[in-house]
Amino acid sequence: MITRLVHKYLDHGYREVDRFINRPFETQSKVLDYLLRNGEHTFIGQEYDFVSIKTKDDFRKKVPVFHYEDLRPYLDKIIIDKQNNILWNKPVNWFAMSSGTTEDKSKYIPVTRESLTKGHYKCGEQMLSIYAQANRDAKFFFGKTLVMGGSKQINNIGDSVFTGDISAILIRNLYFWAKMSRTPEHISLLPDWEIKLQALTDYAIKHDVRAFMGVPSWLLVLLKKIKADTGRELTDIWPNLEVFFHGGVSFTPFEEQYKKLIQKPDMYYWETYNASEGFFGVQFSNDSKDLLLMLDNSIYYEFVPMNEWDSQNPHTLTLEEVEVGQNYAIIISTNGGLWRYMIGDTIEFTSTNPYLFRITGRTKNFINAFGEEIIIDNAEKALAEACKKTSAQIAEYTAAPVYFGDENTGAHEWLIEFAEEPNNLHAFIQVLDETLKKVNSDYEAKRSYNLSLGTPIVKSLPKGTFNEWLKFIGKLGGQNKVPRLSNNREYIDKLLAFIDNKK
Repeated sequence: MITRLVHKYLDHGYREVDRFINRPFETQSKVLDYLLRNGEHTFIGQEYDFVSIKTKDDFRKKVPVFHYEDLRPYLDKIIIDKQNNILWNKPVNWFAMSSGTTEDKSKYIPVTRESLTKGHYKCGEQMLSIYAQANRDAKFFFGKTLVMGGSKQINNIGDSVFTGDISAILIRNLYFWAKMSRTPEHISLLPDWEIKLQALTDYAIKHDVRAFMGVPSWLLVLLKKIKADTGRELTDIWPNLEVFFHGGVSFTPFEEQYKKLIQKPDMYYWETYNASEGFFGVQFSNDSKDLLLMLDNSIYYEFVPMNEWDSQNPHTLTLEEVEVGQNYAIIISTNGGLWRYMIGDTIEFTSTNPYLFRITGRTKNFINAFGEEIIIDNAEKALAEACKKTSAQIAEYTAAPVYFGDENTGAHEWLIEFAEEPNNLHAFIQVLDETLKKVNSDYEAKRSYNLSLGTPIVKSLPKGTFNEWLKFIGKLGGQNKVPRLSNNREYIDKLLAFIDNKK
């Protein structure tokens, strides 16, 4: 009876999803109109004459594309000068801190009450509705959901200005009834990573955990600790475990480790795309990892073709203009006060009915030192194939170019921490190289005859190296993550120096 009532509620939520799937252009048009009307009398709205904007083409012509550096002066008016109505006509009480590991200073992304309720939380409910629609026997809602959040703090960027990981902000402001089924807030938001790990372990082993939510890399650390501390299989501790809603980093490098750790054939792994700037996508079925673009979350989308990424004022495409199979950077306008903001992520549509996509990487998370244009999607396909052929499993990795020298051509250097070492490292390198050639014609061309790009250099790092490094630079835990690909050696050289100093 209760199961039927819960599914009835979730079915009601799915009707919202069904509406925007069937009316994508109308939905996005209404979102743009809502944003502009609320932005008309703000500082930025008056600066760019929002009142005169009547169409999406007017919007593209009158308002420039913003990068974070362009946004910062407006944020200073809010944070330092304590002015209101700068980017949005409602107060900005929270700022989500970026989790980049190569930035000396954090980025502060504005978060409003509207962006939480009409964006993140709304999409969270729709995510559950989509999952329940695909799995009619779902019962995860009868147990606890183990959630790993980041840290919340009052930062000195301004008096009483709250900052933290987006996960911490979401947990802190979550509806009280939603908190009842999750890890207690005082545990989820503990600032010390190692204390949090122990507290989460103590809590989790005493409860009927049926779902996980979090970043795959950090949750894996917790699950391994729980298994080691208890000496029990996770399926014995939580026999009703059903689903892991994951996001933040690609699941591909971790998938085999999770399946080995959770030996449950009916365990579901559902991908989400929820960032500091907004909640953008949810896996749409059990059979595919493609994500459904969330169109009624008060976010207006535009897309930049790959050949325009470095343009000062790129030509953008609207939803009607995108094509399947092309790589696009995402531009968003939101009720958090972001206007035509380039978030740096790149996607490729796999369908336009409905609008399904997959994340391909970041505009600044690639290697193109020699014209090879390697993106994360290429890298993870090649690594997955190399792991498959050599019985390896990867915990973490990062890669960067090796530049031309007097006695060497260019190359790519891969620092990999294996959960399971390959049975033959030479074979691993060979498969990695050959698969990159298959999935990327530019890489294949540059590898011809080893003239401009040599064989990949792969270095296997001791287990725990990346966590030790993140702890050393003060970025252990939360939503911090290792940059997969870098077009320069800044990150990788610092990591190598750290490893050398330990010897």
